[in-house]
Amino acid sequence: MKLTRIIAGAAASVMLAAMLTACGGDSADTPKETEAAAAAETTAPAEPVVHAPPTSAAAPTEPVDISAGVTDAMYERALLNEGGLERLAAAMRKAQKGEPVTVGVIGGSITQGSLASNQSLCYGSLFFQWWQEKFPDCQINTVNAGIGGTNSYLGVNRVDEQLLSYDPDVVIVEFSVNDTDKVMNKYSYDSLVRKILSHETNPAVMLLFTTQEDGTSLQETHKEIGTAYDLPMLSYREIVYPEVKAGTLDWKEISPDNIHPNDVGHGFIGQMLSRYLDEVYDKLDTISEEVAAFDAKAYTSDYYKNAKMYFPSTLQVTMEGFAAGSNKVYPDKFPENWVAEAGGTMSFETECQTLGIFYLKTTDGKGGEYEVYVDGERKATINSDFTGGWGNYGETKPVFIDMETAKHSVEIKPAAGSEDKAMTILGVMLS
Repeated sequence: MKLTRIIAGAAASVMLAAMLTACGGDSADTPKETEAAAAAETTAPAEPVVHAPPTSAAAPTEPVDISAGVTDAMYERALLNEGGLERLAAAMRKAQKGEPVTVGVIGGSITQGSLASNQSLCYGSLFFQWWQEKFPDCQINTVNAGIGGTNSYLGVNRVDEQLLSYDPDVVIVEFSVNDTDKVMNKYSYDSLVRKILSHETNPAVMLLFTTQEDGTSLQETHKEIGTAYDLPMLSYREIVYPEVKAGTLDWKEISPDNIHPNDVGHGFIGQMLSRYLDEVYDKLDTISEEVAAFDAKAYTSDYYKNAKMYFPSTLQVTMEGFAAGSNKVYPDKFPENWVAEAGGTMSFETECQTLGIFYLKTTDGKGGEYEVYVDGERKATINSDFTGGWGNYGETKPVFIDMETAKHSVEIKPAAGSEDKAMTILGVMLS
């Protein structure tokens, strides 16, 4: 008997935010985050994994038959690395024994399921479905931690509560469209992956790389992380983009916009994942049963290893004009926030190595620019005004990053000309 318990899912209230995954940040000061990250030394793994080029790397020449699904050539391109299989095999053996297994996905709006005609047809649900159908006598718990318009920087700050608290056995990470900063997001993605791998349940981690219509994707940067830790890496980009570029596939057949897969596109991802999982399952007897705790040296400086989100109930602040309120845009994921309707200041003391602000962009014309001061020095400007935009959404702003943890005083207040403007702080990100 199939027993499935959905323990977290994409909130319906954030589907509007899902219409745009890679949202541009504010054109304010260059944060110290980027400066420090650029100056930091990246530590290469002692014995990097060498990926052989796919056997079918030649440019496609035949029109894609959508009804035929993912071909052998597409799959060979897409499987960038099989990866170490011990953790994934352990999860499958656990399911074979009839023990409950938890599988999860974390990412942006593609993971959330945006533009699939039905939530059951998005790639995350298709991934869950493989486990349910392969192990019908096992309780498969599922976690969809996809949130539209968010990147791995927010992901590393929210992963503890929204994914790891459910003790997953297998996790897919998908942020290659939403991550746009090759420097900063390398650090956030590395810490995110390391956080998951280090969790006490020793979860298997699979990296999924997606793409925009023109091939834009942070796949190569994320691939560095997967290579460092020898993780399974599968690329939707390598399935579709070579075909689109060669003119053998019309992007409109797989997406109604320039980013989000439709049912066909999600189906391609689901087929790729299922084929990979089938291959692992078919050779379970040849895979070692020994699963070691994750202790690999960090590929980057791992700035966000202790990253966490703070809200009115967990961070003591002094407010004037701000008030603790309820989040109407992300009520299920981030139920609390701080709101200033017409100007206000908030300040707090903290001890941290990194600081970031998660705030709301609004289309109502009431939002304004606020400045973030650290120890009396202006470090960043956040602009909540998104007049004429596609909808309200949460934006992340790295404020600073230091090499050491230290005590700091933080103040957020209106910039000149925005003294009567609104601002909603969705959360404070500290590590």
